[in-house]
Amino acid sequence: MNCCKEKYAYECSHEVQRMTYVAKGAKHGPSPIPEEGKWVKSTQITDMSGLTHGIGWCAPQQGTCKLTLNVKKGVIEEALIETIGCSGMTHSAAMAAEILSGKTILEALNSDLVCDAINTAMRELFLQIAYGRTQTAFSEGGLPIGSGMEDLGKGLRSQVGTMYSTNTKGVRYLEMAEGYVLEIGLDEKDEVIGCKFVHLGKMMEAIKKGISHKEAFEENVNSYGRFDEAVKKIDPRKE
Repeated sequence: MNCCKEKYAYECSHEVQRMTYVAKGAKHGPSPIPEEGKWVKSTQITDMSGLTHGIGWCAPQQGTCKLTLNVKKGVIEEALIETIGCSGMTHSAAMAAEILSGKTILEALNSDLVCDAINTAMRELFLQIAYGRTQTAFSEGGLPIGSGMEDLGKGLRSQVGTMYSTNTKGVRYLEMAEGYVLEIGLDEKDEVIGCKFVHLGKMMEAIKKGISHKEAFEENVNSYGRFDEAVKKIDPRKE
């Protein structure tokens, strides 16, 4: 007795061949998942759409990648790769940016994206997209190409937080989303109450437009917190 219908006539073991055929009853299709404001029963790669973010890490955990993908009908139309912690990872990000756009998410999942942290991030994003857990799951029509770039904000720089501290000398603010920290302000108890920073992205844009570097620097210096009330101000890279 044949184990299955002719169109599914794959090679079967002797035990299976002797079994009585039982017809399949109800069709158990895929569960619908939310995609860009619609409920989709995904059966093909082309059924998947969404913009989402995720992070990955390398095996020695010396660096990490934040990956943002904007997928339309299974194809990566936009990719933003941000890395930190490893000098070689920045070059890997450049190569991965060329590799990713235009690939289907299945192709990208099975591509060598040069850095293990980027590969891991791709795996995590694939899971989000495949299970309808994207950032745009309930956004009608999703987001246009170019939305990923908006994550960078003005000056097109990654949101970076770099802080250092020792038990002996305390904390040093080095860089945050607002910019490169120039000074930190302390109160009468020597506790941090604010900082002065320069927004590097805006400063470089001004220099590119022909403004002198001194003027561009001064125009993009600002403060955060109660820096103006500080009784002591220190350079976090020197003092």
